[in-house]
This record gives sequence, C-alpha cells and structure tokens, in this order.
Amino acid sequence: MQRLIVNARLVNEGREFEGDLRIRDGRIEAIGSGLSAREGETVTDAAGAWLLPGMIDDQVHFREPGLTAKGDIASESAAAVAGGLTSFMDMPNTRPPTLDAQALADKYAMAAGRAWGNYGFYLGASNDNLDAVRTLDPKTAPGIKVFMGASTGNMLVDDPEVLDGIFREAPTPIITHCEDTPTIDALQAEYVARYGEDIPPECHPDIRSREACLKSTELAIALARRHGTRLHVLHISTADELRLFEAGPIEGKRITAETCVHFLHFARPDYARLGHQIKCNPAIKDEADREALIRAVAEDVIDVLATDHAPHTWDEKQNPYTRAPSGLPLVQYALVSALEHVHAGRFDVARVVHKFAHAPALLFDVAERGFLREGYWADLVLVRQDDPFTVRREDVLSKCGWSPFEGTTFRSRVAATFVNGELAWDGSGLVGAPRGQRLTFAR
Repeated sequence: MQRLIVNARLVNEGREFEGDLRIRDGRIEAIGSGLSAREGETVTDAAGAWLLPGMIDDQVHFREPGLTAKGDIASESAAAVAGGLTSFMDMPNTRPPTLDAQALADKYAMAAGRAWGNYGFYLGASNDNLDAVRTLDPKTAPGIKVFMGASTGNMLVDDPEVLDGIFREAPTPIITHCEDTPTIDALQAEYVARYGEDIPPECHPDIRSREACLKSTELAIALARRHGTRLHVLHISTADELRLFEAGPIEGKRITAETCVHFLHFARPDYARLGHQIKCNPAIKDEADREALIRAVAEDVIDVLATDHAPHTWDEKQNPYTRAPSGLPLVQYALVSALEHVHAGRFDVARVVHKFAHAPALLFDVAERGFLREGYWADLVLVRQDDPFTVRREDVLSKCGWSPFEGTTFRSRVAATFVNGELAWDGSGLVGAPRGQRLTFAR
C-alpha cells in the first residue's frame, strides 16, 4: 500500500511545520515538502489539518479475558482508533489476572487479528508471584504493574518484603497505582456509618482521599530510590503529589509521573451532574488540583498523558455508591479532550503530542513508533483543528455504550487514523479490518 498525505501541518518533536508524508509498506518512507504523487499512489489532501503520530495509551483496561460484558479487545481498540489512539498497553487485572508468562502469552493470542490498534500487555504483581516478576522476559511486556492500593482478587501488593523484592528485581519499568488501602477503608467505614450504602457521589474524593494518594506515592518513590528502579507512577490526581516529582525532559528521569485526561477535564463540582459516571480510582478531586495538573503538564512535571480507560455497563453505574464500580470509558475522546487545553492556550499541540506519543514510546522503549520519522511505522492521526462536534451516545463505540463526555462540544475532530500505514478510521466510521500488531520493545 502506498499513500501520499499532502498539505498537512505536521507536529513532531517540538516542531509544527507544513509538509507532506509518504507511506509505503506500512512505514513512513518520506517526510518533506512538495512531494509528487507516484503512479498508483493514493493521495490524501490534509488541507492544513494537523498530522500527528498516533497516540500511545500506556494505561487501559480493555476487560479481556473474563469481563467482556463491559468491553473487549476488539470493541475498545475500535473506540481507541476512532479517537486517534493507535497503540495501547493493557492492564493485568482481568479474570484470570495476568500474573505469569503463560497468562501474558494467552492475552497476546487473544489480540492477534482482533485489535484495531497495536498492543502490549503488562505483567501484574501480587503477593505471591515474585518468581514470575523476576524471570519476566523484558521484551514481552511494557512493564510490571503493581497495585499499591485497592484492587480486585489477589493483585493488591501489601506485603512489605514482597514490595521490596519487586522493586529490587523487576527487569522492566514498574508502574504503580498508588493509594493507601487502610486509609481508604477507614474513611469508607466512616461514610457508610453516616449514609449507609447510598453515599453521595461527591464524597468519593474524600473517601479515596489525597492523603491516601500521597502516602502510597511517597512509599513507591522511596522504594524506587532505594533500589534505583525505573518507576512510573500512574494517574496522579492531586496537587500534593506533584511536589514529589521533578520538572524536566523524560530522557533524564528514573522516576516519572502520568496523569489522565479526565483529571484535566472534570473536578468535584461535576459529581452533582454526572454522579457515578465519573467515579474512578483515584478519584477526581478539586478544581485546584485540576489547575495544578494542567500546569504540571505544561511545565514537564507530568511526563505522560493517558486515559485509564475502564468501561463499566450503564446499569452497573446506576448502583448505590458502595456497589457502583469505579472507572470511565475514555479512549474515543481522549485526544480531542486534551486538545481543548491547546485551544484554551494552556499548552501547545506539540506538548500534547509529546505527552501522548513521544514520552510513552521513550519510557517503555517502544520500537519504531510514537514519532513522525522516516522508517518508523506509519501510525498517524489527522486532526481538523477547528471542526466542532458534540459527543452523542449513539456515536460511542465502546461496548458499554456511554461516555462521561456526552453533550460536550469539542473544537477539534479526528478526521482519519492510520495504523501500520492502513486507514482504520475515516472520520465517520471504521475502515477495513483490524490491523494492529504486537508492540515490540527495544531492550
């Protein structure tokens, strides 16, 4: 397949410039200006739209195996490419959980031929699988996920000796969910005593408190410093935690921080309107936290943007607080949500590209993706900068069938997504068949 994209505004490695890009055999063959079409080549006129490297989402829950009523690899990766996310890294808290090499291999087999985007799967850590962590082939997973907070099944790692061993012996980056479970349990007991199971949704950030986040994040960073571990702390939600991280380029860091698009968009007042639709762990917190996180992205304290896409059925979300699950479906509108901050003048489009594409590729040693570079895989997204649309439930591709962004008008629109050089989304629908490939890691 050969394709020439002309009259684009390319955004890559801190630059925004006018140019053309040629795709051949799934890869970027040439980037330049005034490239001429060859015989038999498909020409796409970008008409001044942004041409970005496809986004790499380092934190999704696509629910397969075992939880496929909520979502699966096919449905959620379809929603992802519709949103300009061309690669994803999926979490291990499935049923069964991904706790050994065989479970990891099984998930890769499930994705083959069904994933619309490129895929990688984390190995999970538990209190009893240190041998699997120690012996992990670092080329088979982006990293090792440690739940240092509430989780399902046996994936809460709360044994101090096991935690120390994981941080000491992990052969890949460690990524952590940081919330202190005893703190949360004590607070929830207080709220149940006051309200019963129907706790008001706006109490969620008080139960999943900033103190619980800070205590657990401090522990993870202390362990990483003790052992020289490559640590990536997921979904930072509070201003308090930001002081634990340094500003600067990701290339020079051993300890990095991520936040998610919903923490940049929603805040405590939104619980009154959306209720459990925005219940997630860690919790969406105050407006001051949101503003601090936006500044941290602009100032390179936050290194990576992600989604923590975690679909649940609409009926599940209607349950009272103690039974309403935590998690939001986000991949389809994550990029356009982040670009709202560009329209607002908080940071430029090059910074969004860095946080959503370049930085995860660098952090996880993703081979030949995440950049507009000749010879790299042609994972691309065309975005029309000023083409407003309003999110409607009937347009949601996630299997759960709803979005917390319903009724929101975004000012930019994903006009096309290319995965491995092939058109996967044409701005209105999926095209062709799933063509995602297994991610490879240059380690």
